[in-house]
Order: sequence, then structure tokens, then C-alpha cells
Amino acid sequence: MIVITGATGNVGRPLVQTLIAAGEDVVPVSRHIESPGAGHQADLTNPATLEPVLDGAKAVFLLTSADFLANGNLQDVVDVIRYAGVPRVVLLSSQGVGTERHPAVHEDAVTGSGLEWTILRPGNFASNAFAWAESIRTQRAMAAPFADVALPAVDPQDIAEVAAAALREPGHAGAVYTLTGPAAISPRQQAGVIQTAIGTPVSFTELTRDQARLGMLDFMPEPVVEATLDVLGSPTPAEQAVSPDVEKVLHRPPRTFADWVSRNLQAFR
Repeated sequence: MIVITGATGNVGRPLVQTLIAAGEDVVPVSRHIESPGAGHQADLTNPATLEPVLDGAKAVFLLTSADFLANGNLQDVVDVIRYAGVPRVVLLSSQGVGTERHPAVHEDAVTGSGLEWTILRPGNFASNAFAWAESIRTQRAMAAPFADVALPAVDPQDIAEVAAAALREPGHAGAVYTLTGPAAISPRQQAGVIQTAIGTPVSFTELTRDQARLGMLDFMPEPVVEATLDVLGSPTPAEQAVSPDVEKVLHRPPRTFADWVSRNLQAFR
């Protein structure tokens, strides 16, 4: 049995589907369960709520929400997992930990746990483009800061498939994987991909950093907002580089941003 926290999100949902397709017994865990029997309701800020599904689990996927850094303690979660006898944990972290944009406290809790661990460090998510979906649908317009700064956005499906491999297969213990797409792409270029896919012109407006910051504060803690804007506006060479790790684990190239758009086209039409 494999326990998946954050099971209803952009990574958790395809991860659950990938594991089930591979024949695994999966327990989806989320703070908000969509329907009775759809999984286990738990909040990692209260680690005891996770305990009921850990008995007999062979691995746990840890995905924390944006506000967990302020309200939770991953060390407490890891302690509960270890005491339950679960041998393996896979943590969804961030490329920003490797480039020292984000604190390493979550990774430290996992790597110091004594468990068999794997760390996943994705960069910019292709699915961040969902933030533009409503304005593209209703106004055929999108707005973003740093219009021409390119990052290799990673498809959440690729993150999910790498996570599934780390949860199921041997050979990933102690590994830290940086996960990116196959090529750097800017917001303006992303707008062009979406425009081509929907077959309708999409106007693009470049936001200032302050304008973007105000919007992001609605759903992210301020320190995370500032670090994210630093990456988007002034990425280091490492943050703009394409990592080989998706291909290393999955034995195929990572999916492109256009691939992601093609699978999520209805969100933009």
C-alpha cells in the first residue's frame, strides 16, 4: 500500500492515477475529500490525522500546501511515519531549495529521518498557466510579470511519474532529482503556445513585480511570494538549465509545455 498526501492537486491526482494503473493499492490523502470513499481526510498540520492509514504502508508521498511552512512542522509528520514502521518516503520539495531560494527545513526532516528517502525538486510548473485560464477564456487575454524571462517549465504528469518510480522501484534511495521540462519557455512564449492551441489570438500584458506580488499574496505566504518572484524575474543559470533527471528516471524526454496545453485545452477555450 502507498499513501499519497496532497492527492487532489496537480501532482497528487496524476500520481494516484499512475500508481493505480500500475496495479498498486493506493490511499489518497487530502485536507478536502471530494466524495465519501474517495480517500482519507487528513491535515498534515495535525500529523495524528495521518496515523489511521499508515499501518501496512510501504511508502508515503509527502506533498505540503503553500501555507504549511508557516503552520506545520514536517518533522512531526515524519516522526509519525517512522513510528508507524513505514520504510520509504518521497518528498515533493522545490528546486529553490537547491538554489537556496527556499529554506531546507522540510528536506532536512526527511533526510535526517533514518528512512529510505527520495527528494524531488521541480522547478516552474507548466500547470501554473491555469492562473491565466479564466482571462483567456473570457477575454482572450493574459497577464504575467517578466514576459521574456524563460524557465524550463515541468509538466506535473512528469513529476507524478518520477514520484511513482521512486515510490515503487528500487534504486532511488538517497537520490535528489531536479525536475524540469525539455526547454526554457517565457510567459510570452507560453501565451503563443496557448494561442496556437486554441486557434484564437490571445493578447499579452506584462505586469510589474508589484502587480504580480499583490495577486500572488492571495494564495501564497509573503516569503514564498518573494522567493518565487526572484526566480521568475532573476533566475540563476541553474534555474534556467534543463535537468537530465526526468529522462534519467523515466527513460524518455520530459514533456513539453505544448504537450501540457494539449491535454488541458478545455481550460483555455
